[in-house]
Amino acid sequence: MPVEQHSDPFEDRLSAALHQVGGTFDTNQGALAAAGAAHGRRLRQRRRAAFASGAAGVALAGVTGSLLLAWGGTPAGSRTSSVAAGPRTATPSPPSSPSAVGKDEMIRTWEAVLRRTGSGAAAFSQEEGRGTGEGGWPYASVVYDDGKGPAAVSVSLARVEPGGQEARQQTRCPDRALARYDACSTERLADGSELMILRGYEYADGRADTKRWTANLVTPAGQSVSLSEWNAAAEKDAPVSRAEPPLSHAQLRTLAAAQEWRRITDTLAGGPRQRAENPAAPPLSARLSDLLPKGLDVTRKSDGSDAEYGNVVIDDGQGRSLVQINVQPDMRDVAGDLFRSGSETLADGTRVAVHQGPGNDRADGVVMWTVDTMRPDGKRVVISAFNAETQNGAATRATPALTIHQLRVIALNAKWWTGS
Repeated sequence: MPVEQHSDPFEDRLSAALHQVGGTFDTNQGALAAAGAAHGRRLRQRRRAAFASGAAGVALAGVTGSLLLAWGGTPAGSRTSSVAAGPRTATPSPPSSPSAVGKDEMIRTWEAVLRRTGSGAAAFSQEEGRGTGEGGWPYASVVYDDGKGPAAVSVSLARVEPGGQEARQQTRCPDRALARYDACSTERLADGSELMILRGYEYADGRADTKRWTANLVTPAGQSVSLSEWNAAAEKDAPVSRAEPPLSHAQLRTLAAAQEWRRITDTLAGGPRQRAENPAAPPLSARLSDLLPKGLDVTRKSDGSDAEYGNVVIDDGQGRSLVQINVQPDMRDVAGDLFRSGSETLADGTRVAVHQGPGNDRADGVVMWTVDTMRPDGKRVVISAFNAETQNGAATRATPALTIHQLRVIALNAKWWTGS
C-alpha cells in the first residue's frame, strides 16, 4: 500500500460529512457542495483551500459546517490515497508531553484492542500511525483480516471543547438531505459520553460499493475518539473484499469506549476553542425560510444545530428543490480567490459572484446555482439551490426552484448581518 504524506486524522475525522456520509475528496464541486466539512475545520482550511485552483472559489456547506473549495477545481489537499496513508489535511499540533505515546505504541494498542474486541485470530498488515508527540493528533490504521476478507480499520484521537459545537457535531447523525447512509444511531453512555455510530458509504454518488462505518465518541472531558472501518483493504481505489466491514455495531461501541483511549488522550493538550455563539439568534434554516419568496412550500428544514449552515427543501408545485445557506465571519484573506474576473462590486463595497454548473459529477442532469457574497468587513454569505431534493438524489425538476435573482436577493438581505 503506498504511503502518502501524512497530516492529521482529526481533521479528516471532523469532516463527518465528507467521510461519514460517503463523500469523497476526488469528486466534482457540485457533489461536494452539500457534503461539506466540520465546523471546526473551516478556519484552519480556508487559507490553504482558496489556492487549490486558479478559478474563482466558493464556500460549500454541509452536514456539519463549511469547507472552502475552489470553484471548478479540487479541494485543498485532495488526492487519492489509502487508509494507511493517513488523513490529508493539517491542523495545529498538540505539544509533546513527557508521557507522550509513540507511533509504535499507538499501533500496538489499536491491534490489542481489536484482538480483544473483534476476532482474536485476526491478522494485521500495513500498519501506519502517529504518536502523541509527532506533529499532529495521534492515529493508527491497519488492514485487518479475520479470514473473511481484508478490511482497513483506523482509530484517531483528539481533544475538543467539552460541550462545544464541534463536540456536538461529531456525535449527531448527518442530515439525510445531504447524506447517503443505511443507518445511524446516537446514545449517551453511563459515564456521560456521547456516541454516534454510522453505517455509510465511501462515495456519496454510489460509484462503488465501498462501505464506511464509523463510530465517534466524545467524553464529558472533551476526549474524542473516532473509528472507521471499510469493506475493502483501503479507503479508495481498492476492490471490495467482503460484503460488509468486519466490526459490528456492538463491537464499534466497545472499541470506541475502550479505556486505553482515555489514557492516551489525557496526554494531549486541549482542543481548539469554540467561537462564541449567539444563542438568541434563530437557526439559519429558519432565517432562510423567512426570506423565501411567497408561495413556496417548505417541506423540510435542517435542525439548526450548526451556527454557520442551514438548508431547506422547498416545493413550488413543480418539484422539490434543496436550498442551502452558509454564513461565515471574516473571510477577507481569501477574497481575491473567491471574487475574480466577472464578479461584481456593489456601491457599498459588497462583492458578488455567481456560479451555475452541474450539481454532481454523474452527468445526470442535477444542477447547482450559487450566489456568493462578501461584505467589506469580510462577512460572507453564500447560497446555493439545486434541482434535486437531496445532494445525491436524482433531479426532481429542470432547474432549481429559485432563480439567480432570487438567490441574490436572499444573500444580500441585511438579516444575515444583524443575526435576527
